[in-house]
Amino acid sequence: MYGRQGMKSPKRTILNVNSKDVKEYGIIEGGKALQKRGTFISLEGIDGCGKTTLKNELLSKLGIDYRVLSIREPGGTETSEKIRDLLLDVRNGGILARTEAMLYATARCQLVEEVILPALEEGKLVIADRFIDSTVAYQGFGRGLDIEFLNNLNQLCTGGVVPDLTLLLDIDPVKAYKRRKGDVLDRLELEGVDFQTRVREGYLELCHQEPERIKCLDASRSVEKLTEMALKQIYDRF
Repeated sequence: MYGRQGMKSPKRTILNVNSKDVKEYGIIEGGKALQKRGTFISLEGIDGCGKTTLKNELLSKLGIDYRVLSIREPGGTETSEKIRDLLLDVRNGGILARTEAMLYATARCQLVEEVILPALEEGKLVIADRFIDSTVAYQGFGRGLDIEFLNNLNQLCTGGVVPDLTLLLDIDPVKAYKRRKGDVLDRLELEGVDFQTRVREGYLELCHQEPERIKCLDASRSVEKLTEMALKQIYDRF
């Protein structure tokens, strides 16, 4: 676990650094260092819940004062991005559920070792668009794979790294689907509303099991209100 010792107050001594925008692989940095050891926040939810929009809002707010690293899953490294392309390509409809889970885990393992752990050691605030909970919700509740198998897989590919705070953006799957109307959908997004409903149930179950780490936000609210609620959770925790 990371960040339990840090980010106690926005007034903590900080180190000024030059802003930097790294566009490759979904990584963005900028702002100031938070502490010696960093803090890890993940954003979760079904497709169309607004994670990417919220992440961008958080970056614009937190990036002013803190040194923030933004990553996405699958992806975030050269290797992981190649796996992402394979997983989301609609032409790869024959990927089996266990294969899918292992590919996600492989991409995550590379991301943790190459990007997340070094960033946390440097004292950065890491914001991830998806992490371990997606595996349980999508491949477990969505695909029907054994949850214990997936938990063990998550442990293996992360070495036990768990977000300090997870913000779950909860929304009705029908509303989320309407938001994506007209978009070019990837392989997972094409699974439809029934699949997303099972995934949502998985997320809510995880929230019930880990209420201290996972905080549920009403993703049907406006971007401004959702950002306000997310920032409150972050500042209240750290």
